[in-house]
Amino acid sequence: MSSESTQRVFQLKHDPLTGNSEWFIIEDQNDDVPNFPNHQHLLATTSYLDMLNDSPRNTAFRQAIEKTITKPCRVLDIGAGTGLLSMMASRAMSGEGFVTACESYLPMVKLMKRVLRVNGMERRIRVINKRSDELHVGVDVPSRFDALVSEILDSELLGEGLIPTLQHAHDNLLVENPLTVPYRATTYGQLVESTFLQKLHDLHNNEASAFDGICLTPTGLESVLGIKHQQYAMHCDPIGKEIKLLSEPFKIFEFDFWKRPESCGEAELCIKATTGGRVHAVVSWWVLQLDREGTIYYSTAPRWTNSTTSTSSVHWCDHWKQCVWFVPGSGVMVSKGEEVHVHATHNETSISYSLYAKGLKTEVLHHGLKAADLHLVLSPERAAIYGDKEWRLLMWKAVESALEGKSRPLCLITDDSVFLPLLVAHLAEESHVISLLPGLMDRGSQYLQAVAQANHISPDRIEVLGKRVKQLTINDTHEKKVVLLIAEPFYLGLDGMLPWQNLRFWNDRTILDSILASDAVVIPSRGMLKACAISLPDLWKSRHCLNKIEGFDHTVVNSTMGACGQLPGLEEGPCLPYFVWQCGDFDVLSETFDVMEFDFSKQISQCQGRSQVKFTKAGVCHGFVLWIDWVMDPQNSYVISTGPGHTQFPYEY
Repeated sequence: MSSESTQRVFQLKHDPLTGNSEWFIIEDQNDDVPNFPNHQHLLATTSYLDMLNDSPRNTAFRQAIEKTITKPCRVLDIGAGTGLLSMMASRAMSGEGFVTACESYLPMVKLMKRVLRVNGMERRIRVINKRSDELHVGVDVPSRFDALVSEILDSELLGEGLIPTLQHAHDNLLVENPLTVPYRATTYGQLVESTFLQKLHDLHNNEASAFDGICLTPTGLESVLGIKHQQYAMHCDPIGKEIKLLSEPFKIFEFDFWKRPESCGEAELCIKATTGGRVHAVVSWWVLQLDREGTIYYSTAPRWTNSTTSTSSVHWCDHWKQCVWFVPGSGVMVSKGEEVHVHATHNETSISYSLYAKGLKTEVLHHGLKAADLHLVLSPERAAIYGDKEWRLLMWKAVESALEGKSRPLCLITDDSVFLPLLVAHLAEESHVISLLPGLMDRGSQYLQAVAQANHISPDRIEVLGKRVKQLTINDTHEKKVVLLIAEPFYLGLDGMLPWQNLRFWNDRTILDSILASDAVVIPSRGMLKACAISLPDLWKSRHCLNKIEGFDHTVVNSTMGACGQLPGLEEGPCLPYFVWQCGDFDVLSETFDVMEFDFSKQISQCQGRSQVKFTKAGVCHGFVLWIDWVMDPQNSYVISTGPGHTQFPYEY
């Protein structure tokens, strides 16, 4: 094992209560007792545990390694993680040969060394705490490697830097025609129609049905607000009933691991529509061929393909999903038997598409899209919320009620909502709106200026302050007290985080107490933390305690990776954010119950709650789903729930 000099890395820590970020140092001084704060949470929020619980993946790699590495040689493992593939390679050579495990993430290096020690492999595998493109033959390693084993794949295949990693390895670290596991990867796609997917990106057409007079994407300015044009990882099986297949699966790109890949590539495909409809998206996946002969496969294909190489039909995992690329606008109409021309391109880290039929070409969107083409970028879930007419109507009624009887009100919006400034200005023509936009800042200000006039709002009625809440004084409000303090609440960068982390709004409200009028209205008025018992067998399997993986002991990683089950109570894994409808099979087992209440009309204070769970159904309870219902007014007339049944909102496990 290597005797590398002491290593240190900087880890970014985000404080969701204040929005501040700070760096702290992780040093490689002690392999057994991690010397950095909240070390469990660093690895518990990654996909390592889910990958290690993926038995089909582990078995496929083990079989391919045993079939490929049949005699002693020099083996390189890039992105070694816990060292599982390295140990498989060493065992395949009966402890002879030489394995080098390259891992850049220091917390994982520390954990890998413990795993190797428990399995008696510490003297057979050399660990290097560097990126593979930082390795130099003759300096870090004595010679080139005969074989490569690696798993640096994401749901899109290329997002973890597969291409540049392979390029550097073939140029600098591997012999000519090396042995590799995997051997090849092939991406596939399918044209689909889905109003569900259309809601996740086509804000311009969806908001047209809201009838509230607010235009976030006014005609002529459709591109000022939208989602990023990229592939989005998503389990498509849960929405299979809402997807209409418009073509057969088609091959897109092929990537060989045993030779140097090209940085960019193009594919011109002519796809025949198997039925008529509107193409809203391209659903894609990949198939991994792990051995040269093509007998061992792993696939991320959706279940509806019934592919002989599909692994998703027999198991669920969270670390690899299908990908969805949204066709811009309202999509492309096709007739049965019509040919759809698909132009696919890839760069070093992503794949994109353009397609056309009947000579009507969609906007060409490749990886060269400029950021200026979209002034503000939303997540698909946020685009769905802003385009949801029921959500907008509820917000309308709550704000209208709060403004009733207020003359020339001063309204302060604390979060990153771009809908609320326009809504308040629209409902109260004599109001003055101050928006903080703490995450959007200048970009948010430019956006509001661009769309205010299109909404018949004088731009000087909406003021964006480039200040944080703590810096705000009565001078910033023109010596006037705030009569309406409001938020969605939505803070940029908190997407996919735990529900109570949006209580940053309560902290902001407390800091601003001195500039609030005595009769100020606060929206939302309250937050209700709610829960229900749930059966989540697929998610549980992906996060349960590890024992032996393909014969290698991994019990030492359980507490650090936040595994669930079979651990002492104090070592149980942390709460983690999930879209529960994306977590495989699940079943709600109890009535919804209140956990605690947060009263935003008052300053922030300590809260506690106690509840009794009433089970309504028999089953295995794997955990509790927790979410916040935002009560928008004191009369409880308008409530926005983020709980089960609301698939456009994240609710938590």
